[in-house]
Amino acid sequence: MVASSEPVLVPTPHGTFAVSAYEFADGTEHMLATAVGADGRPLTPEQEGQDHLVRLHSECATGDLLGSHRCDCGPQLEKALATVQELGGSVLYLRGHEGRGIGLVNKLRAYALQDAGDDTLDANLHLGFPADARDYTQASAILKAAGLTHVRLLTNNPAKAEALIELGVQVTGLVPDVIAPRPENERYLATKRDRMRHILN
Repeated sequence: MVASSEPVLVPTPHGTFAVSAYEFADGTEHMLATAVGADGRPLTPEQEGQDHLVRLHSECATGDLLGSHRCDCGPQLEKALATVQELGGSVLYLRGHEGRGIGLVNKLRAYALQDAGDDTLDANLHLGFPADARDYTQASAILKAAGLTHVRLLTNNPAKAEALIELGVQVTGLVPDVIAPRPENERYLATKRDRMRHILN
């Protein structure tokens, strides 16, 4: 990590967040948004005797910006922001994770393969990438810098917890972030459940 900003208050439709940015030597920047109350103080689950709730949200331009129905990323982000406002906690928005780490150009190439019959996992493999190319080293560094070494994760993906644990962040529980499927993403979600160990109904 080469630089970070002091937290600033950002009002949103979900409530107010204390937002900090973190920059790394490779040029990647990430954003940590912690829910705060009317007094500007963090709404933290630690006050209730629970570890800090964190959503690691991987950048998804099509889902987060366009509201794409091909994935559940956009609704997951919206739900996560609302959840940490309700329960206390933070959303860590991770840049450079587009398409499970393969980038926007390759994600759209993977979409074309899915339109031709591949599922979301096989499409990445056919492009020469692993099923999930994301790296959580920078995420763990940010959490440690913020003093969040024991967390509960707002996720359906056990692999995120396993990655953080390997990097020295203790994950004491998983809180589901399940979104109701749509016809356009039923196959995508089924693949995540059946082939990628996501905890989905």
